[in-house]
Amino acid sequence: MDNNLPYVLVTGASSGMGKIIAINLSHRYNVVLHGRDEERLNQTKKECNHSNNCLIWAFDLTKLDNLEEELKYFMLNNTISIAHFVHCAGYMKLLPIKMISLENLNTSFQTNIFSAALIMKVLTSIKANGKSLKSVVFISSNISNRGAKAFSTYASTKGALDSLMRCLAMELAPRVRVNSVLPGAVKTEMTQAIFDDTQVADKMNKSYPLGVGDPMDIFEIVDFLLSDKSRWITGQQFTVDGGRSVNIAE
Repeated sequence: MDNNLPYVLVTGASSGMGKIIAINLSHRYNVVLHGRDEERLNQTKKECNHSNNCLIWAFDLTKLDNLEEELKYFMLNNTISIAHFVHCAGYMKLLPIKMISLENLNTSFQTNIFSAALIMKVLTSIKANGKSLKSVVFISSNISNRGAKAFSTYASTKGALDSLMRCLAMELAPRVRVNSVLPGAVKTEMTQAIFDDTQVADKMNKSYPLGVGDPMDIFEIVDFLLSDKSRWITGQQFTVDGGRSVNIAE
């Protein structure tokens, strides 16, 4: 590892948006790659700028009883502190209200919001991480401020994530900045099933003035928010959706 580079923890780095964000952050940071699948994380590591600048933390974010101790042990065992955190791990299963279950609710909230809160608890602990943490970005969704059929569970988790962001931004200022990014439709493994529906895909292409997004569009704003270029920004939601949220014609 390059001791001159700070560490950034990226959850959900085994695929999709998290993988792209982690790979591109590896040009400027030592990266802790988080995900459930160690084999896929190793593939991400191979694609990073310097693979020896990456560590792998394989952990299932639905196993919350052990999360705090596992993260503390990982940091202690690798003798690292973490300066930046990007919570990109996400679970989305679209269901109408009549079909939701407690299992679905638990998985969604544990992955999307509860784990973020517990990770923040560890990273802001002086005993576990000193005063290393500087900036945090939660990957939310533009559905956080809107409504759509079958999105009730997923949207609820993202709304909660944005509320957590605002409260932590106030609680942790001025030492730590906390912001969230609200992507619109971005083609990833998690959203591919939506785009496979040609009718839905056509509707999306028409309703996004700048077209459907790419994970690199999200990386660019994350990179900015982690950096000192955004030193006077905290507690904010950044909607990155190609103009969809202001398009009242669709």
